[in-house]
Amino acid sequence: MFYTLVVRPLDFQRKIYTVSELSAEIREMLDRRFTDVWIEGEISNFKSSAAGHLYFTLKDDRAQLSAVCFKNAARFLRFKPENGKLFRARGRITAYEGRGEYQIIVEVLEPAGLGALQLAFEQLKEKLEKEGLFRVDRKRLLPAFPRKIGIVTSPTGAAIRDVLTVLKRRHDGLSVLIYPSEVQGPNASFQVVEGIDYFNKRPDIDVILVTRGGGSMEDLWPFNEERVARAIVRSAIPVISAVGHEVDFTITDFVSDLRAPTPSAAAELVIQSKEALSQRIRQLDSHLIGGMRLRLSTLRHFLATKVGSRGFVVAEAQVRRLSQRVDDLGFRLLRLGESGALLQSRSRRLADLRARLDRIAQSGAFIRSRAHGVDICEHKLSSCMQQHLRKLRQKFAAAAAKLDALSPLSVLDRGYAVCQTPDGRVIRDAADVELKSSIKVRLHQGTLIADVTSKYST
Repeated sequence: MFYTLVVRPLDFQRKIYTVSELSAEIREMLDRRFTDVWIEGEISNFKSSAAGHLYFTLKDDRAQLSAVCFKNAARFLRFKPENGKLFRARGRITAYEGRGEYQIIVEVLEPAGLGALQLAFEQLKEKLEKEGLFRVDRKRLLPAFPRKIGIVTSPTGAAIRDVLTVLKRRHDGLSVLIYPSEVQGPNASFQVVEGIDYFNKRPDIDVILVTRGGGSMEDLWPFNEERVARAIVRSAIPVISAVGHEVDFTITDFVSDLRAPTPSAAAELVIQSKEALSQRIRQLDSHLIGGMRLRLSTLRHFLATKVGSRGFVVAEAQVRRLSQRVDDLGFRLLRLGESGALLQSRSRRLADLRARLDRIAQSGAFIRSRAHGVDICEHKLSSCMQQHLRKLRQKFAAAAAKLDALSPLSVLDRGYAVCQTPDGRVIRDAADVELKSSIKVRLHQGTLIADVTSKYST
């Protein structure tokens, strides 16, 4: 049996794409295939739009890829991408149909080999240093005897406890005002700036301390924010930075008037202790008295040296000889009974010798009077020094008493208390407190949490 196969011609139809259709299919294919990729390359052709979008090219030695980072992702970058630097980008691959090329939509961008925070730190540090904000001649000296210190920090952190403990031990009469602020997190830098600006509006603050305890670079980051650095620079009041431990460095350390390695060290630097001040006064007292005694001793020695010098000895011997000569001449006149003319001549000679003798005698009296005057001056000087030192001691005692009187801690020590809301605001009027609400009552030693059960106005 024979079979015959009849082959019918196939209907062949071409699929013809428009440019837009083909570009759309390619884009859909790329969107399905490359939804989450990491790419490493060198940035070039970086630019930003007025809307806040970032455009750049990632390239290596053989290829390049267009990239775009839209505003909603770019706002989370803490650094500015720079041409020529190696970066890693995470995102999805898609096609931009308008130019017929594929690109990466960047969601995450970080430096290759250097952390994003570290890069942001170095960029801001370089920027502020070029502006001259780190210059030593721009920084101001701290007041030697501040009356009141403003502290920007967390009121519940370990840093404020360390600062207050050291200040109370060194100078318990010092007045302290605390501005409560977060010290980490997204809102911390804004609150630190508010605290610095608040203290600059008060006329009674002499120095500002910005502080917090140690932590990671992420924890300390609010103190690397540009807004905090510029608030410190524009402050009319000297600022001490005491952020983290001794090995930690932040931007605030470079722009502040003084950097303290730890919060406790800041409390040591802000004011000298009472004991150190008293010791310094005693030393100055001793040096002043010793210097005056040395000066008087030098003057006495000088006077004694001059009185006992060869010139005075020769003069004294000559006076004796002339006196003896006068006596001899007088005896001769009596014995010889010379004539009136000779007697007159000898009398004139005798008067001349007596005048010379009187002048020499007067010079000795002048020296003795000057020596007596030196003794009187020494007594007056010693009396004046004692009186001046008594006045200085009285002024120091009055200043110390004034500091103790102005101290809020001394007020609390007399049995008074400070009532505050849970967020730290001072309560001055009973109308500001709701019934059944909780308040903090700060005593001289410790703090109470109380519930308001009733209230009345006086």
